[in-house]
Amino acid sequence: MKDVIIRPYGDTSNDGKMQFSFTLPVPADEYGKEAARLLLKQIGLEDIEVCGMRDMNEGFTHFIAYAVTDKGVDPKDIKVKVVDTPVMDMEATDAYIKEHLGRKITVVGACIESDAHTVGIDAIMNMKGYRGRFGLERYKGFVAINMGAQVLSEDLLNKAREVNADAILVSQVVTQKNIHVKNLTRLIELAEAERLRDKMLFICGGPRISHELAIELGYDAGFSTGTYATDVGSFIAITLAARQNR
Repeated sequence: MKDVIIRPYGDTSNDGKMQFSFTLPVPADEYGKEAARLLLKQIGLEDIEVCGMRDMNEGFTHFIAYAVTDKGVDPKDIKVKVVDTPVMDMEATDAYIKEHLGRKITVVGACIESDAHTVGIDAIMNMKGYRGRFGLERYKGFVAINMGAQVLSEDLLNKAREVNADAILVSQVVTQKNIHVKNLTRLIELAEAERLRDKMLFICGGPRISHELAIELGYDAGFSTGTYATDVGSFIAITLAARQNR
């Protein structure tokens, strides 16, 4: 069987049609529309159609456009690091913890520094969870402490030390100027300075977090969009059990 090149799908298979959304410092008129079209043309796209524009005030306009590319991706070139532990549902995770650890797992989570967006950490930790998947507060095998938003890294580490946490969960939604990387790096550096890094799991998550980035920054795992408490809870339980049984 021949390898299939991955190409964008618009109206028909492999037609190369793509949708673009971007903002330019131009007025919302024909001049601005042409600027948007020329930009996409310079990128190497064809059959460009700027179908929407919205005045964002102060000389900025948001554009929606469609265009066609002749580029594709060879599946053999796709290499990505992901969390590869099996995913269990809540009942199976609780049973696994009881059998392999024999105690509850304590997890402390927060949105650190200036980040005030708790939707991610709440989806993983709060009892109601997200999309029908309960959060860690609902699990019998977890003690979940959600510290909320804009928590200083020092306060998060102090709380983790106070409760003898097994894992720290950090959510970073705000990413302007890579502030999430700076915040995550600072937390790990503080943990290392206080000799806490090797005493608990450090896990981060957010829209621009990947497992590969998390590993590079010194974390045990990273989770992005589409992650549920089942993913995080399973990883924590299996990883702690493996460490305990070394």
